[in-house]
Amino acid sequence: MQESLLHIEGLTKAYPGVVANDTVSLTIGHGEVHALLGENGAGKSTLVKMIYGLVKPDSGQMTFKGQDYAPPKPSVARQTGVAMVFQHFSLFEALTVAENIALGMENPPAQNDLARQIKEVSQTYGLPLDPLRTVGTLSAGERQRVEIIRCLLQNPKLLIMDEPTSVLTPQEVDILFKTLRQLKSEGTSILYISHKLEEIRALCDTATILRHGKNVGTKTPSTATARELAELMVGASFDSPQKKEKDLGQTLLKIDALNVAATDHFGTSLKDVSFEIKAGEILGIGGVAGNGQDELLMALSGEQSVTSGAIEFDATDISHLPPHDRRLRGLLCAPEERLGHAAAPNMSLTENAIMTAADRKGLRKNGFLNWAGARQFAQDVIAAFDVRTPGTENAARSLSGGNLQKFVIGREVLQNPKVLIVNQPTWGVDAAAAASIRQALLDLAQNGAGVIVISQDLDELIEISDNFGALNEGRLSAIKPMASLSLDEIGLMMGGSHGMEAMQ
Repeated sequence: MQESLLHIEGLTKAYPGVVANDTVSLTIGHGEVHALLGENGAGKSTLVKMIYGLVKPDSGQMTFKGQDYAPPKPSVARQTGVAMVFQHFSLFEALTVAENIALGMENPPAQNDLARQIKEVSQTYGLPLDPLRTVGTLSAGERQRVEIIRCLLQNPKLLIMDEPTSVLTPQEVDILFKTLRQLKSEGTSILYISHKLEEIRALCDTATILRHGKNVGTKTPSTATARELAELMVGASFDSPQKKEKDLGQTLLKIDALNVAATDHFGTSLKDVSFEIKAGEILGIGGVAGNGQDELLMALSGEQSVTSGAIEFDATDISHLPPHDRRLRGLLCAPEERLGHAAAPNMSLTENAIMTAADRKGLRKNGFLNWAGARQFAQDVIAAFDVRTPGTENAARSLSGGNLQKFVIGREVLQNPKVLIVNQPTWGVDAAAAASIRQALLDLAQNGAGVIVISQDLDELIEISDNFGALNEGRLSAIKPMASLSLDEIGLMMGGSHGMEAMQ
């Protein structure tokens, strides 16, 4: 074990009704980039939480640099040399970069000294950052730099990264990978969690695959295909989404010079957004998080009022209509936040089904709800989208993230919308579930619906979109045929090149 940095032997952690990690063993070497792969619910998060001291294992042992390692809390893990960049940033928007970094340190230096250290580290690793900037004014990529630099100031021997590229443009991904390779060359080991298998193949030396809480194999990513890795994760083969040639029909939804004021201080107002979507079309809208995606979906759904401009659906202005009336006409939406916005956590799947489908599925008559019909509709969604749950009366919060996402998307798709708008349809969803959701969206468009997919996953947008536009600071680029765009051009559009500038 002296040759390894971190060795894990037989680590087990069980919760009521589920074994999250079942005698997991793995070894991370010095200066190694080690991928941790698995479906939603495979046990990845539990494992890294045990490594970082957030969760105590039931059995098994760990050694770090040949010494017994069992951190009772994250501060002990950090002192030992383990740092972690979480998928969801833990930053205070009203504070500066330096103030946020100080909050994550055990004994922070004086602000002037800390600002100097931040500048030095940011320059050394190619992550430019102004320590005096307020975090609320930073892009998602810059916020991630804050988290990374906070870790690097600890001089870690092992850096854990959870879905680090989910909020980055392609150009920012290149910068991050350059930084990680530099850290590797200096002897730092990296434990890298991602659903983006091509990234794993490009960056990682070794990949450990978890399935149902067990280590089911170790692969060298560069010598395996993305499909081989995905099928090892799910334990079976699965079909990739099939996009068919089709003719587009008449315009279903037209947005003209839409302006929407942000509802909170750190939100992003929409500025002169214009586009249209035709029957059979999938329009992909990309962009780094926080550039107006939530505001766009809420303006189209009717949850947020429009400052100026028009929303025409079936050649009728619906800008003034509330969400319920828009749904009745066939304009349906599935928001990004599945637990709390798309679904009520403590309500059953039946109740969550009837909340959005009562009128479109005829589940309400003379003021009475048809609960038998609602249960059947919920069961239809579960069956059609392979939602893993004991039954329709289970609470939404009892489902894994991926399964709840399948339920939310399925609930809207089975209502046969004329236009469906989805924000982050496969966020945090494993490869097999993502493929089934994307196929459902392709099938919906093939049957004549218009589909707007708002996503930060460029692979997803490239795979299913007919046309593409990018949101940046509340402005939408010119819409271009997806087939004509290169990855670099897409990145430029996401970074703020609008109109014809995106093509130069």
